Amino acid sequence: MSWHLGRMTAFDLETTSADPTEARIVTGTVIGLGGGQGTEPRSWLADPGVEIPDEAAKIHGITTEEARAKGRPADEVVGEIASHLFGSIAFGTPIVGHNLSYDFTVLDRECRRHGVVPLVDRFEGTDVIRPVLDSMILDKQVDPFRKRVSETQGPRVLKTCAQTYDLPWDDESAHGCEYDALVSARVIYRIGQLAHMEREEWPERIKRVRKPGFQALRDLDLFALHTAQVTWAAEQAAGLQAHFRKSDPEAVVDGSWPLRPWEATS
Repeated sequence: MSWHLGRMTAFDLETTSADPTEARIVTGTVIGLGGGQGTEPRSWLADPGVEIPDEAAKIHGITTEEARAKGRPADEVVGEIASHLFGSIAFGTPIVGHNLSYDFTVLDRECRRHGVVPLVDRFEGTDVIRPVLDSMILDKQVDPFRKRVSETQGPRVLKTCAQTYDLPWDDESAHGCEYDALVSARVIYRIGQLAHMEREEWPERIKRVRKPGFQALRDLDLFALHTAQVTWAAEQAAGLQAHFRKSDPEAVVDGSWPLRPWEATS
């Protein structure tokens, strides 16, 4: 079976900070979907135990007051999210999402913060969070030269990805973790569809892509595709870092994927 046709587990978090080593989980979702089966969503609202900055609340819509009144204890939420992901990984179901190095790193640090066993410690070996499919990494690999849509909308944000692959987008629903998780899964599915189509069958917008890389994904299985993304994420980060260093010689872009190692930040 082609890698985009099987069951997937979509994963997304909304948090208190853009820094994954400091962020606290506010909402989370894990959604089983695809593979000819029904959709099985599970979502959480946590009391993160800290103030939710106004900037973060403006993005996901959850205030400190709402989280304290309606949210569950953070340690319970963190433990349940980790357990659901563990089950998917153990079964070989890919975890899918957008910019998952952020979400997995947030979850890892939250596990350690709350005394919950992290995912990386639940399996033998070191490369345990796999298979993972990341719509941001895959999208950049197959369409590497896309430009910004506008000053406020970058080329790799989830909205741009959805628009590129002719998926509907609702600004009102965006940055709700359920919505973002579902859209990222649909982006990955569309990339998989294009990878398994002949070029003459592509939509006109995709035919105009400069140096498209879709068909290089065609013959990979889930685990080979996961391994390739490790390399692509590092290469993409190195390229972005080189770009940033044109104006800031000290700029650093971490290319670790799908998780920033604990040792690197502890």
